[in-house]
Amino acid sequence: MSNDSFKRKLAAIFYADVAGYSRLTGVDEEGTHRTLCTYLDTMTEQINNHGGKILHYAGDAILAEFDSIVSAVACAADIQRDLKIRNDELEDDKKVQFRIGVNIGDVIVDRKELYGDGVNIAARLESLAEPGGICISQQAFDQIENKLSLGYKYLGMQQVKNIKQPVSTYRVLLDPKASGTVIHSRSETVSKSWKRITGIAAAVLAIVIILWLRPWTPSKETVSNIAQWPNKPAIAVMPFINLSGDPQKEYFSDGITNNIIVDLSKFSSLYVIASNTVFTYKSKPVKAQQLYKEIGAQYLLEGSIQRASSRVRINVQLVDGTSGKHIWAERYDREFENIFTLQDEIVQEIVGVLSLKVNKVERERAMRKDTDNLEAYDHLLRGWEYLSKTTRSTNIEARRLFKQATILDERYASAYVGLGWTDQMAVGHGWSEFPSQALERIHDLAQKALSIEESSAGHRLLGYVYLIWAEYDQAFEEVSRAIDINPNDWDSHAIMGTVMLYSGKPLKAIDKFEVTLRFNPNMDPDRLFELGLAYYMVGRYSDAIRTLERNLDRHPDHAVSHIPPVSYTH
Repeated sequence: MSNDSFKRKLAAIFYADVAGYSRLTGVDEEGTHRTLCTYLDTMTEQINNHGGKILHYAGDAILAEFDSIVSAVACAADIQRDLKIRNDELEDDKKVQFRIGVNIGDVIVDRKELYGDGVNIAARLESLAEPGGICISQQAFDQIENKLSLGYKYLGMQQVKNIKQPVSTYRVLLDPKASGTVIHSRSETVSKSWKRITGIAAAVLAIVIILWLRPWTPSKETVSNIAQWPNKPAIAVMPFINLSGDPQKEYFSDGITNNIIVDLSKFSSLYVIASNTVFTYKSKPVKAQQLYKEIGAQYLLEGSIQRASSRVRINVQLVDGTSGKHIWAERYDREFENIFTLQDEIVQEIVGVLSLKVNKVERERAMRKDTDNLEAYDHLLRGWEYLSKTTRSTNIEARRLFKQATILDERYASAYVGLGWTDQMAVGHGWSEFPSQALERIHDLAQKALSIEESSAGHRLLGYVYLIWAEYDQAFEEVSRAIDINPNDWDSHAIMGTVMLYSGKPLKAIDKFEVTLRFNPNMDPDRLFELGLAYYMVGRYSDAIRTLERNLDRHPDHAVSHIPPVSYTH
């Protein structure tokens, strides 16, 4: 058949796929498949009832066409409402949630299949939807805006894989209270291309203008006190000592330290001090009681690592920070290939010693690893080591290592997140020749990571992009999800503080920044400056002066510490 004879038509395309299917099957393969089969059956029935036609199934995905875009979106909404009811009866780690994308466009008809951008865009819209949610194109929205009892939220122009032009996208709001509403609209949204190119510079300029003009009236709201320690144990995992005799293996001991911090932080019944804070004590002889006084941790985990050939030896001990007494100690000697199991053993021991009440979902989440490829894991550890050095050359090396990790394991979500942060650092330090394209890559990498495995790190990275694009509602949603997944994720609390500040909520920004300080007393200079700015905006001038002077003392070489001074009193 020649290209000239291909039949074309206008069709409404429906594409659905399961969110985090690999993770679900990893927890319960047979149970997940049974639930999936039931859900696919009910979706097929709904599609038929709405006049649609199934084109094909692809594992956990389903593609269908409709003659009417109204019917396609109505079907998608009915499916998601029905599946929500079904999922509400299941445990969190057993819920099978679909993302759905709907588009209307010109397609090629060949051998009872549909091809072309009309189909591809529907599939890309699905990847932009939240689990249990629906995304539609501008063309679909234009046809259905006033024809269904639904609400809509404009997500802006989204650059999606293998589609040359950005796709104007809307999220469907299923809540009956949102019926008839359109949050933002295409006409109300400022050109994203301008915001992407100028977002960072505009934010800095806005800070300077705000400081000089002071165009606000101090709020009469009651400002909350600095967040107090919660009624749960706090622990600091001190940097493990590298006993290998090879400085080139320092990345490995640091990486294990960070991984144990991350694993422990997934337990909501435990308060974990941020790695940025504990690493300031690396190679310093500090007593447990001193650390307790300085960072407030009741417990300290100390350790050493010796990696030789195919074996790794780890010594760990848990110390009472208030008395300096040893509570528990253990020595582990394992084959390197069992490093993941070894980390799990250490975490489980600590949980047991502290008698934590850990529910099943949290335990499974903490023990879950997103790769079983040791070489990919080693590349990830080295990538974070290079990224932490914060230079242009080490950033390039970190990018190479993270990229190699994704080649070794293309389903390695953490490696895609790492790649995203190399672009973030390049943009933030002015190393990126095309920052708008870099931000696009960060967005795509975050989406890729989340399509493999939902994580606090993935949502935080995506929230950062929306923050830079000044899309504060979406930034709030993503960072809120990151905090829900991991309440100990101090980075997410810090980004949330920035979101609150730039969206005009300085009191809420103060709350978030102060929570961040509890996790990480060595908060980075940008966030510390923003806390000082927030204090100033609500009239807490002495706190503003104290915070900004502290920032200048700690970071005299950082540009933001030297913004021209203004009067902090009336």
